[in-house]
Amino acid sequence: MRSQCIWTPCEVLTPLSFKPSTFFTFSFSKQLLLPDKSIAAISSTRRGISSYPSLMASSPSLKDAVSTQNESTQKTQQPLQVAKRLEKFKTTIFTQMSSLAIKHGAINLGQGFPNFDGPEFVKEAAIQAIKDGKNQYARGYGVPDFSSAIAERFKKDTGLVVDPEKEITVTSGCTEAIAATMLGLINPGDEVILFAPFYDSYEATLSMAGAKIKCITLHPPDFAVPIDELKSAITQDTRAVLINTPHNPTGKMFSREELSTIASLCIENDVLVFTDEVYDKLAFELDHISMASLPGMYERTVTLNSLGKTFSLTGWKIGWAIAPPHLTWGVRQAHSFLTFATSTPMQWAAAVALRAPESYFVELKRDYMAKKEILVEGLKAVGFKVFPSSGTYFVVVDHTPFGLENDIAFCEYLIKEVGVVAIPTSVFYLNPEDGKNLVRFTFCKDEGTLRAAVDRMKEKLKRK
Repeated sequence: MRSQCIWTPCEVLTPLSFKPSTFFTFSFSKQLLLPDKSIAAISSTRRGISSYPSLMASSPSLKDAVSTQNESTQKTQQPLQVAKRLEKFKTTIFTQMSSLAIKHGAINLGQGFPNFDGPEFVKEAAIQAIKDGKNQYARGYGVPDFSSAIAERFKKDTGLVVDPEKEITVTSGCTEAIAATMLGLINPGDEVILFAPFYDSYEATLSMAGAKIKCITLHPPDFAVPIDELKSAITQDTRAVLINTPHNPTGKMFSREELSTIASLCIENDVLVFTDEVYDKLAFELDHISMASLPGMYERTVTLNSLGKTFSLTGWKIGWAIAPPHLTWGVRQAHSFLTFATSTPMQWAAAVALRAPESYFVELKRDYMAKKEILVEGLKAVGFKVFPSSGTYFVVVDHTPFGLENDIAFCEYLIKEVGVVAIPTSVFYLNPEDGKNLVRFTFCKDEGTLRAAVDRMKEKLKRK
């Protein structure tokens, strides 16, 4: 039976003091701090389900803090402090797994960053911009030429004509665009509907905005939207629905029918839509549909996107939000006090990137489809149940044929005993139990890396 889960800010936690000679890790649990342990060994719970430790012992900031305390033994030692709205959020699972990958020499098919570089013509444009002296603060909401390039690209993709001066805000990655949207348009107590599993920053930034989260769970194998449940979830207190298509972590793409139904419900109930479309150029079996392009939806939609996924330049952190002026105002107000402005030379180069010939995007999709085939066929040969992925560069699988109790235990085993990294998907749910049987692999790696990972799993991973 599909259930609706509702989250409100948790109770105040009592921080624990620590001895300067002991390293600690944060975990997803009722306690704020726990001694360093393996993932499988930690038995405390997040809402009574699974816990998610981190590797803060390897964090320079924590090492420095402990070192400073060792050097200043006469000072009174204080417990670590954090605002109540962030108490429940610890080190991200991506940091944890990437650290484990380094420690055990594992092939990292977990975190979604390419192990190959972006196109030369874009990098050369950045170098030229730096040489040309474009190195001071950019205009707060974006370099004019880049804003124009975003508008041009959006028109090609959706047919919509937008005003680059009034309807586009350049941000430091899509993550900041998400944060600026939540903080600029959501009031404390507003209801926002998410579809689980979801990208982890959604919950965190909504928590910072003081929102009340309602969660609609998407279930395998097709992760279809339960329309009746969504209809019941929308109330007079619902401020917005947050959509991610193509969808991380499942690879699902929202169908036109699903988007049209959501649009009708939002118009009927005067609800906003925030749509994260960073994987729009990685749509394989289906065509990407932007929510803003549906009838009556542009005026109530904030479209979020970025450069990193399409051009394999995730470290540049160049993102943007497209919205009508009455919504852009709130986004820009928050953006002004989050980062104020985004990297100037990278914006000039990003303008060049978005004006790339269509052949670039065709080749990008062809290349990723070949990588996807290597990974999917390999995972099936190993013995996983592989769920369909129509977009993004992620694949979700059922790990239960291998006999581990949950996704955390499986991912730890996979790293330590097999030498491959995956991401446990339970961290993408309000109720982690919903994702305990699933793990996510990424294929944004070169073909040699993908084949090497598959070979390791074929050799060492055995069904139980």
